[in-house]
Amino acid sequence: MTTTSATSTGPAALRRRNTQPDRTILLVLFFLITSAALLVSHNGELLGQLGTLGTVLKNPIVEAFMVSLFLANVLFAYLWRAAPWAKALVGVGSLLFVLPYAGKEDGSLLDLSISIMIFAALALGLNIVVGLAGLLDLGYIAFFAVGAYVWGVFGSSRLSEILKYFGENPGAAATPSLAFGIVLTLVGAALFQWLRRPGRAPTDEGTSLLQGAGLVAASLVALVLGRALFNQGEKSWSTATMWIVALGLVLPLVVYFVQRLRGRRVLANLHNYKQFLAALAAVMGLVLITRSIAIFAAPGAASIASGINQNFFWLFLALSIMAAALVGVLIGLPVLKLKGDYLAIITLGLGEVIRVLANNLDLYTAGSQGINGIKSAYVPWFDALSRAVGFTEDQFYLVFLYFLVLFMIGLILLVNVRLDKSRIGRAWIAIRDDEVAAQAMGVPLMQTKLIAFATGASFAGVMGMIFAAKQAFVSPESFILNQSISVLSMVILGGMGSFPGVILGAAVVTLLNLRILPGIGEASANVPWIPQQANPGQLQRLIFGAILVGMMLLRPEGLLPNKRRTLELHQDEVEGGVNADQDDDSARGAGGDLVRGTGDVYSAGLESVNEDERAGGAK
Repeated sequence: MTTTSATSTGPAALRRRNTQPDRTILLVLFFLITSAALLVSHNGELLGQLGTLGTVLKNPIVEAFMVSLFLANVLFAYLWRAAPWAKALVGVGSLLFVLPYAGKEDGSLLDLSISIMIFAALALGLNIVVGLAGLLDLGYIAFFAVGAYVWGVFGSSRLSEILKYFGENPGAAATPSLAFGIVLTLVGAALFQWLRRPGRAPTDEGTSLLQGAGLVAASLVALVLGRALFNQGEKSWSTATMWIVALGLVLPLVVYFVQRLRGRRVLANLHNYKQFLAALAAVMGLVLITRSIAIFAAPGAASIASGINQNFFWLFLALSIMAAALVGVLIGLPVLKLKGDYLAIITLGLGEVIRVLANNLDLYTAGSQGINGIKSAYVPWFDALSRAVGFTEDQFYLVFLYFLVLFMIGLILLVNVRLDKSRIGRAWIAIRDDEVAAQAMGVPLMQTKLIAFATGASFAGVMGMIFAAKQAFVSPESFILNQSISVLSMVILGGMGSFPGVILGAAVVTLLNLRILPGIGEASANVPWIPQQANPGQLQRLIFGAILVGMMLLRPEGLLPNKRRTLELHQDEVEGGVNADQDDDSARGAGGDLVRGTGDVYSAGLESVNEDERAGGAK
């Protein structure tokens, strides 16, 4: 009996891999040479003693080339056939020893390495949404912003400013706000859960309309009570505002009533609107509870003038994940019924909404001025270890964040691999390939898409928090549309659906944007025969765009493509009607009879022997 390989790459690819020459010695030699070159090119004292050679090594283009060549160690350790010990030596040696040691002499190298890994994590998160689930999200950077501002507000002096404002302008006493918020939250959450239970939706549209009218009336009563409460210490809500909010609550109900009079079925829409009103009450209750807590804490604003204790950094790592995932669900709920270009446009708009909110909520985000003085975690034993190996005090936080991001990348990659091999990962791929077929096979579309959105958003949230700690400053300009497009280009350039590919894509794009293209511009800035208008420093976006266009023309599947993606893009490259990377099983089972022109093909399972046997060959 002939056995076949169970690997996803197929026997043909496995045979090619096995026929590769063993490159253990070459891999180790390449690692040693590039490591020595990196250490020398980033040692300022040694470069000063090398004369002309040191001047050459200081050249920005040469320096960028050295960094790229060194990072290729990890890529070759993944691609080449070599002994496991050699792969481990290169991976561990490069990331845990050589790169941090070179960063001790040049802090910008550590900063660059952290940026590469942050964008690699972002690309891994977006790869789940775009590469696996097939949902084109152009507003992905919004989740990155959520994580950054979650820690930016609490890890800086901004929190003290917020508490001072609420102490001076409470709007209402803290106790009534807290009581009203708790009531709204409990009632809204209980009603939402009750409406979600099976069988709670009435079958009669008239009854459903009456229920909706009752909820709208209750919402208006809560609005009036809110106006009565929040008029102490600040200007009360205007009558115009009350009428606008009331109209917004009543108008959908009127629209559904008119549609019913015209003979359209509105039962499902009415039930969804009632759930929305219940959820809105719960959310408003949480806002009031948060407001009351701020009023209670206002007297202690002076004690946290520089932000909360740095030890809370670890708690906020988890909170940033949850906050970004929650925003992902809230954004995904109203838009995931759309597909393709429509989904891309609306996610782009919602991403811009987050940026505009950050720009206009001056009290919480400091507006366009941004939040500065954001602290990082304080780990005394790690600082002592860094001092012992020669790092200066101003480098402690960079070294800590480097190893933290390295750990987070490993964790995110592990989660990605496990999800890809799980039932939910197969459901994402099924939705990407054919939504109708996936739904017919029992895949819940909305729930599965929301999981993809929330998972990808959570990775962006935690990286946003680390980004804020690294930069010690965040502003809306850090989260513009170009950043979302840049992360998307990393996924496409590396290979959609391929985890090593998107990491490579992130490294290539980040190196191009931060080192290679700026280095070319700096090196050619004073060359007399290059006109200023044609200087590469002025044309970085043009060069980057040309590289992406050329890449898409020459290798559309990406640098390290996913096998399935490669087969989709090269269906015409077949040998005898069978792709070279796929198994030809036609000579086995019932397919063999087809090749010979005899027999029938039965459903999956054991072959049927008699025509009257049950489908699938069940005995």
